[in-house]
Parts: sequence; C-alpha cells; structure tokens
Amino acid sequence: MSETTHRGGWVIIMTILLSLILTIMPLPEVISQWRPEWTALVLIYWALALPDRVGVGIAWCVGILQDVLQVTVLGAHGLAFALIVYLTVQLYQRLRLVPIWQQMITVFILLLINRMLLLWIRGVMGDGDVGWQFWAPAVTSTLIWPLVFLTLRAVRRRFRVQ
Repeated sequence: MSETTHRGGWVIIMTILLSLILTIMPLPEVISQWRPEWTALVLIYWALALPDRVGVGIAWCVGILQDVLQVTVLGAHGLAFALIVYLTVQLYQRLRLVPIWQQMITVFILLLINRMLLLWIRGVMGDGDVGWQFWAPAVTSTLIWPLVFLTLRAVRRRFRVQ
C-alpha cells in the first residue's frame, strides 16, 4: 500500500481565503455587478488540479463561509459550490486534456449552473425578480478564467502543492 504525501495545504487555504476577501471587497456600484465569482473559480481550479484534496465537503464549507460573509441565505452558496465542484470532479480527467478556451466553455456552464441555483434559492425565498446584472458575474468570471488558471497553476508549481 503506497502512501501519498500531501504538500501545500496551506497554499490551498490561502488562495481560498484570498478569493473570499476579493468577493467581499467593496467596489464602486458601477462595477460591483460585474464582480467575478472569485471563490467559485478558485474552487473549480483546485477541484480540477487536485480532486482528491478539494471536493464537495470543502466546497460546502467554503460556501457556508461565503454565505456568512455576504449575509445571504445560509447554505445557498454551500449548495451551489458543492454542485459545481462535484461536476468538476466528475469531469476533471476530460477537462485537463482540453485547451484553455474549451475549459472556458465548461467553466461558463458551471458558473451558469451556480447562478441558476442561486436564482432558484432566491425565488424560493420570495426574491426571484432579477435583471440581466444577475448573470454578469458568470460572463466576467469566464473571461478571467485563463488568468486565474495560469496564476493558480504557477502558484501550485512554485510551492509544489500535491
């Protein structure tokens, strides 16, 4: 029986904390509606890179933390993040092999699923009336996916996260 040694857990935690900080950082009202889904992108990256280390449980906990930080319905982001990380883990072997522009398509679909689930939860709570701005974070997040992917890959290689 071979034992794999996990290294760099603190790097994963720090990138997730940084994404949570970027999520709650105040922005001018004009651009705040375009704020990327930083936490979702970081979770997708780590689930794609290290599916045995970052899975549904981690995504659920991070989502609950984001719900607390954003004062949203408790469990909304937890459920959404758990679902998109589950789908990422199921697809990671295929996603690793495709070029980054094709990954962007998958990331866009995952982020749309994330937004649809959040919209559904808002609808259940009686606040389902949203405009086009509700969907804007999925677009901006998709556009910055190559930057997030390449940055986190460089960090993972630099600190030899396994």
